Amino acid sequence: MKIRSLGVAAALLAALVGTASAQIKEHVFKIGTGLNEEHPQAKSLKFFADQLAAKSGGKITARVYTSGSLGNDISMTSALRGGTLEMTIPDSSTLVSLVKPFGVLNLPLTFNNEKEADAVLDGPFGQKLLATLPDKGLIGLAFWENGFRHVTNSRRPVQKADDLSGLKLRVIQSPLFLDTFNALGANATPMPFTELYTAMEQAAVDGQENPAATILASKFYEVQKHMVLSRHMYSAWVLLLSKKTWDGLSADERKIVQDAAREATLFERKTIRAFSETALADLKKAGMQITELPAAEQAKMRSKLQPVLAKFSKEFGEDATAEMNAELAKARSGATAAK
Repeated sequence: MKIRSLGVAAALLAALVGTASAQIKEHVFKIGTGLNEEHPQAKSLKFFADQLAAKSGGKITARVYTSGSLGNDISMTSALRGGTLEMTIPDSSTLVSLVKPFGVLNLPLTFNNEKEADAVLDGPFGQKLLATLPDKGLIGLAFWENGFRHVTNSRRPVQKADDLSGLKLRVIQSPLFLDTFNALGANATPMPFTELYTAMEQAAVDGQENPAATILASKFYEVQKHMVLSRHMYSAWVLLLSKKTWDGLSADERKIVQDAAREATLFERKTIRAFSETALADLKKAGMQITELPAAEQAKMRSKLQPVLAKFSKEFGEDATAEMNAELAKARSGATAAK
């Protein structure tokens, strides 16, 4: 009797396993990024792909296409909305045309450090932003770190705010970035990232602005001599999945995707921060001259940008700006209390 019971139990277990397995079908996700395979972002996307395969028993797989081989941030995001591409990871600023409040994340000189950014992005405000995306045909799985942005150029060292005047700088295709650098006296030139290296090599632009990890991984030191640690903006990426793809997943498959994204987010932030810590030394070794803006010059930059902050706080939504600033204040008071 006992043997028979064990046999029945084993059969039931096998049936349950079979049912669970049936909920996980074979899927292949194409993930497009504009960055090259050496960048921490691309390595983290591969980590995400490995997690998907491990958690699904090899049924859900992903292939990462680097260096803009599937297009730029804007065209790939459009492909997700149309259902012709499964995943991409654009800068949050490129989502402003779909959901204006995403823009507040890039307001100049907002965040002081990465912990503040994590608190805002992982907290209620960041999650509220992600919750706006399904109506636009997108699923926001997580925010990944791009980092604090710095200016590079091939013409001269930047030691004070006024030294940016007259430099022709490539910026993200965003009115906020255009207005920010025009307000600082530069000649801001919008351009897809995939065209940037060649534009600097041919001196079509004098320079650009990006986090240290991107400057190093993209080998901009080959065509740029000077870098200033301006920290003028914090930049985040959004790990996106096509809603058409999401709608075709079972509950079990969705959980696998979400769990993989959660683990990959922790991996990405750890990886890019470690990479960024050594990037400055590596850039110096590669021949770049690196300067840092004194506090007084940073204050002068902030003063020049006040009209831009006022304009875009209104443009992106005064309520959204206030919500983000409230989350930021909470993060800062928590950090102070912890000391």
